[in-house]
Amino acid sequence: MKTTITIVDNLSTNKSSYTQAVDLLTRGEVVAFPTETVYGLGAIATSEEAVAKIFEAKGRPQDNPLIVHIGSKEEISAFTHDIPKLAEVCMDMFWPGPLTLILPLKSDTLAKNVTAGLETVGVRMPEHSVALELLKQLKQPVAAPSANKSGKPSPTKAEHVFHDLAGKIPLILDGGTTGIGLESTVIDFVSDTPTILRPGGVTKEMLEKVIGQVSVAKSTDHEDAPRAPGMKYAHYAPDSPVYLIENSITKVQQAVKKIHSEQKKVAIIASDLFSQIKGDYFFSLGKENQLGDAGHLLYQALRSCDETDVDIILVPVLSKEGVGMAIMNRLEKAANGKWFHI
Repeated sequence: MKTTITIVDNLSTNKSSYTQAVDLLTRGEVVAFPTETVYGLGAIATSEEAVAKIFEAKGRPQDNPLIVHIGSKEEISAFTHDIPKLAEVCMDMFWPGPLTLILPLKSDTLAKNVTAGLETVGVRMPEHSVALELLKQLKQPVAAPSANKSGKPSPTKAEHVFHDLAGKIPLILDGGTTGIGLESTVIDFVSDTPTILRPGGVTKEMLEKVIGQVSVAKSTDHEDAPRAPGMKYAHYAPDSPVYLIENSITKVQQAVKKIHSEQKKVAIIASDLFSQIKGDYFFSLGKENQLGDAGHLLYQALRSCDETDVDIILVPVLSKEGVGMAIMNRLEKAANGKWFHI
C-alpha cells in the first residue's frame, strides 16, 4: 500500500482539502490526522471492519479500547445514554479540548471492537481545526488511537506517523506539529466519583475547580481488561531502555560515569539544567519547571533517541503537579517501572 501525505493548512476550511480523507473513511479505510494532543489514526466507529484496520496497522492489542472523536456535541446522543450532569458540565467547559469522557454506551450503536466489549465508551471533541473540519464534513463518529506503532512514543508530527505506519495506511493529513504533545485526559463518569483513568492536558486541579472531587485510578495490572487506553500495557517506549532517575545533577553525573565504565552510551532527556552533564546525547525538555514545554517536547525526545546508537536512556523525574502527572504517567510507562540506582 502506498501512503500519501497531504499537507492541510490548519487555518483553512477549504472542503476540497479534505475530500480524499472523507472518501477513504466513508469507504471503510483508515486515515491519520492531527489533533491538539497527538496524531490520531481514525476509522468510522460504527464499522467493525474499518476499526479492525486500526488494530492491524498499529499492531494494537484487541482488548485495548479506542476513543471516539466527534465534531459536535449533538452526535454523542446517537451512541451514549444517561449522561451524568457533571459530564455535561465538563463538555461545556472543556470541549473542544483534550478531555475524554467515559460514558454509558447505548447498545448496538458502535462497532464492538471500539470498546473492547465494555459497556462504556470514551468520547471527546478535539480542539484542532483540521480534526474538527474533517469530523464536521464526515458527520460520523471516528474511533482514533494515536497514529503510531503500538507501544512506541506517540506521534507529534506527520513524519512520525510515516516512519511508523508507511505502507500500512493510505493517507496522512499533515497539519504540522501538534500543540500539547500528550494524549487527552481520560475521566470515568460511570464510577461513583469521577475518576481520572489517564492524566493529560486537562489536569486534576482544573477538573476539581469545575466539578469538585476527582479521584485518580492506578494503572490496571496485566490480569484486568483496561477501562481506557494507556492503562494496561507498556507504552511510549523507544528502542533503547528508559530508566527513571532521581532529579539530581549529582546522581545523574554518577549514573553517566557508571554507564561509561561499562563501555555503554547514554542519552539524557531532561530540562536544560542537565545540559552540561557529559552524556553521549542530550535531548531537552525545556527550562526547569516549565512542565507545559516538557509535555510538548517529550515524545520528540523519546523518538530522537531511536536515531542514535545509545544503549541506555536516563530521565530525571519531574514534579507530578499539574500536567506533570501526565508527563510522569507516560515516562513510567516508557520505563516500564525501571529505575537507575547508583
